Amino acid sequence: MTITAVRTHRLSAPLHTPFVTALRRTSTVETLVVEIVDADGRSGFGEAPQVWQVTGASIAGAEACVTDQLAPRIAGRDPDDLLARCAEVRRAVAGNEAAKGAVDTALHDLAARRLGVPLVRLLGGTRRRIPTDVTLSAGDAPELATTATRRVADGFTVLKLKVGTDAAGDLDRVRAVRAAVGGAVRIRLDANQGWSPREAVRVIRGIEDAGLDVELVEQPVARRDIEGLAWVSDRVDTPILADEAVFDVPDLVEVIRRRAADMVNVKLAKCGGLSAARTLLELATAQGMGTMVGSMMESQVGLGAAASLVGAYGTSAVSDLDAAWWLAATPVRGGIRYDGPEVVLPDAPGSGITGLAGAGDPAAGQRSTEQT
Repeated sequence: MTITAVRTHRLSAPLHTPFVTALRRTSTVETLVVEIVDADGRSGFGEAPQVWQVTGASIAGAEACVTDQLAPRIAGRDPDDLLARCAEVRRAVAGNEAAKGAVDTALHDLAARRLGVPLVRLLGGTRRRIPTDVTLSAGDAPELATTATRRVADGFTVLKLKVGTDAAGDLDRVRAVRAAVGGAVRIRLDANQGWSPREAVRVIRGIEDAGLDVELVEQPVARRDIEGLAWVSDRVDTPILADEAVFDVPDLVEVIRRRAADMVNVKLAKCGGLSAARTLLELATAQGMGTMVGSMMESQVGLGAAASLVGAYGTSAVSDLDAAWWLAATPVRGGIRYDGPEVVLPDAPGSGITGLAGAGDPAAGQRSTEQT
């Protein structure tokens, strides 16, 4: 049995609400879906989202990496030798973590389908309902309070508030959201590298002094400022979560060595797929760090894999898996669904995705290529 084709599909899907952070604003998900096909016609799917401001990955770059470098390494090879195939993908090129992650995830998905088991079971778990937070896009205090009230009415009990666009007003934003939702709802902050170390300490200490009960603060300072991240962690009581600071194992080792953060956010498109993500979670847990699994703005393809990882490995905090919830319509058939604040994994082989909605229709913002 061999891999007979590696296909790439460019997808553009609208969001029902603009997604705004300290780094960017977007109204669409722009992504590359990789499909790996075996000789029996079974397909496994993975995803490489385009996120210029975080990973630097583009659809064009990911597609070139997959078609020119990764597909030739695995075409004609045995998909059941999963560890060897994933290792070949990791070694094939430097960087290009989103492209490698999409192929790695598609290989895992195909392996699960060939065994007739859900992806979460291939990874060693059985959970099918995975709780998630929901993000509140950056905005002014009244707008955030209104949105927070709506999200609580939708059933969410963990709110991730995007800050970092205006340090002087961030304390008022948190205060407004806390007043709107009361004390039973958990609030976490994500500055997306938007503060300087001094601003971060000033804002976080202000939140602590005001008794606003923030669960954690994600990536308060610039990605490569590990010294600044450690400086902030040493001066506040609120747990600090490293996101953009940790792409791969060497990054995590350095954060651990410097005691720069209390927790780490693992994302498939940052680290290179399920193989690397499992290593990061195991290393963080062994070193006593808190863990979370997150996502970029991506479709049910990437979210299903990330949720399956949580279902198998667990995390110390509710994970950040709401990205596909923002889609105005699903660009795939099958796969995960949302039930209030939970991601529900399908009881079907692999990721449960049966195809792309409207694949090949230019009006759907999709384009496909194939390599055999």
